[in-house]
Amino acid sequence: MQAFTLPDFYMPYPARINPHLERARAHSAAWARETGMLDSPKPGGGVVWDEAALARMDYALMCAYTHPDCDGPALDLITDWYVWVFFFDDHFLEHFKHSRDLRGAKAHLDRLELFMTMDGQTPPEPGNPAEAGLADLWERTVPAMSHGWRRRFVTSTHNLMIESMWELDNIDRGRIANPIEYVQMRRRVGGAPWSANLVEYAVGAEVPDGLAGTRPLHVLCDTFSDAVHLRNDLFSYQREVREEGENSNAVLVFERFFDCSTQEAAELVNDLLTSRLLRFEDTALSEVPALLAEHAVPAHEQVAVGLYVKGLQDWQSGGHEWHARSSRYMNEGAVSGPGVSRSPTGLGTSAARFPSLAAGPSLRLRARQRSHVPFTPVGHLPLPEFHMPFPIRTSPHLEAVRRDLVGWARRTGLFDSVPGVEAGGVWDERRFLGFDFAYCAAMIHADSDREQLNLSAGWLAWGTYGDDYFPVAFGATRNLAAAKLCNERLSAFMPLDAGAVPEPTNQLERGLADLWRRTAGPMEEPARREFREAVESMTASWLWEMDNQTHNRVPDPVDYVEMRRRTFGSDLTISLAKLAHYDVVPAEIYRTRVMRELDTAAQDYATFTNDLFSYQKEIEFEGELHNVVLVVENFLGVDRLAARDVVADLMTARMRQFEHLVAHDLPALFEEFDLDEQVRGILTRHADGLKDWMSGILEWHRRCARYTEAELVRHHRGAPVPAGSPFLPSGLGTSAVRVAVSAGAGGLRASALRPSDATR
Repeated sequence: MQAFTLPDFYMPYPARINPHLERARAHSAAWARETGMLDSPKPGGGVVWDEAALARMDYALMCAYTHPDCDGPALDLITDWYVWVFFFDDHFLEHFKHSRDLRGAKAHLDRLELFMTMDGQTPPEPGNPAEAGLADLWERTVPAMSHGWRRRFVTSTHNLMIESMWELDNIDRGRIANPIEYVQMRRRVGGAPWSANLVEYAVGAEVPDGLAGTRPLHVLCDTFSDAVHLRNDLFSYQREVREEGENSNAVLVFERFFDCSTQEAAELVNDLLTSRLLRFEDTALSEVPALLAEHAVPAHEQVAVGLYVKGLQDWQSGGHEWHARSSRYMNEGAVSGPGVSRSPTGLGTSAARFPSLAAGPSLRLRARQRSHVPFTPVGHLPLPEFHMPFPIRTSPHLEAVRRDLVGWARRTGLFDSVPGVEAGGVWDERRFLGFDFAYCAAMIHADSDREQLNLSAGWLAWGTYGDDYFPVAFGATRNLAAAKLCNERLSAFMPLDAGAVPEPTNQLERGLADLWRRTAGPMEEPARREFREAVESMTASWLWEMDNQTHNRVPDPVDYVEMRRRTFGSDLTISLAKLAHYDVVPAEIYRTRVMRELDTAAQDYATFTNDLFSYQKEIEFEGELHNVVLVVENFLGVDRLAARDVVADLMTARMRQFEHLVAHDLPALFEEFDLDEQVRGILTRHADGLKDWMSGILEWHRRCARYTEAELVRHHRGAPVPAGSPFLPSGLGTSAVRVAVSAGAGGLRASALRPSDATR
């Protein structure tokens, strides 16, 4: 009996099938036999696969659906790659996951890495079918591809292999990931970015190296990957969770986090799948063409990108069709007819599609994303209880830095008028004093000396000013072109050689030039480059916000969480401490799962803190769309209080994950890489700094005048504060006037997933 009824899937592209299917079936069966995959023994007896099992799973059918246009030899090779990756997964399950053999699993993965050689390297002699298959596939594939493609493919193959340890460790601990952790880790362990690389091979067109690192291409790959993985989780829940004891499945993750039924969790996963497909379409149809025009991409490279996008679309529809037919998955009732067109591609083939694109979850989600009414009166949002296990520490230089910072702001012109802004300037001195960025800096960098603390406070002030500047200078008129030009000029004030800069033309440029000179000047060039990337990531994210405002589009939940880390300037503020030890800690250590998750868990806690405190300011007074409470309201179809509770639960989950990483995974990382005492001390202090960062940001929001109703009324409406108002702002100490409402610490119940009658 199926664990749940499969939801109504959104699939906007027709599934087609490759005419070379039978050839690939015969070839892949022979290849699996030759490499030993069909007689690889299980530890407890029997074999991992036999010929009958391979035939039932029918990976050739999957590849014929997902790559309908490639020729016979290319389909053979693609199919062999998928036979290998599924064998790797099942072999790893039998030999290491069931036995919880962490040491053996790591040794197995380390040896597999040796078979992905670069120029001039010689692989070892294969010792098992997984190694033999990878060695053969690598030798047959890489000669046809560029160095850039090989580098990307090595990275994605490394990720899907090495991150299997995360799944194994969670099984060993009986731990189920929180939703944010799960989505970003599933993208690495699930293999869909790896599949996207193989799409380039199958269509015979590589993504140009100059475009591969741009945001639109990243979003294409990420949304493609998330949709592939979420769909797989729906179809494989029965086998993975109910039969094999796996706990890495989105349906299970949502069941546990929302404390709801399996059916309700499946519907939520399908909504997120649909949302990711809609984001893919928006990117492919609007952002990619704009990117090609902006970079003046030559015609042959435009064709290559177009073929790549079409290849990803074919993979989505073909992958869905295969899941609906394979014996590997729970798919009762998934196929109601032939479901596939064997006609060629081209104009007019859309008529062959079976599903209706004008109904179902896509219409509901797209309509909801675009129908928010800006400046909706929402009132004060009662704050939940916050799980904050770390104490507050404050620098002894606070008062001195307060004086220094307001002087710096005057000299920089942060209180001066801005052309085109009717009210004059973005800030006035009274507002600035109420914001008290020095207090925030004194808590998040409590051990800094006075000059370092001045820099930290200056960056906080400058980043917040820029975040306020872009909406008032460009947002009201939807002048994206001017905003883009403004953003492009900022890079000129961050020279990698620490040399001369242009003459600043506004406050934003003047402040950046000064901060860059004082901060990046003493750095080595590689550290300077990384720091500039952190600043550019933040400023570019302001354009992303403006684009959503222009389209009146409430962001997709995954896109929002990932971009919110940038709009908040998280990497910038965290890197101020990290880059001080740039030459001591190996770069690959910061790229490990443990360090990456430490940073993102802390970042999400801090950004969600800001969104809870700024909800009324952003939604009612500024007409914003970029607030996690609104994003959750919009996605789940619940009222603001239920959405607030979801956000609070996410914050608690991310904090508990952070605590788990510090207590268990960080010491394991020290041992795994055999780090010396100096590096261990630096990484331990980095984790302690993140504790200060989270606790300091929470306390700053509690004490800051920026989010009080009185300050909002004064600034946005020019109205005097009524006598006796409970919202009188007074800078430090204003926490006494906050409305303290506890929402409880329990999880969100299933009833909260249903639309509420309450108005927002």
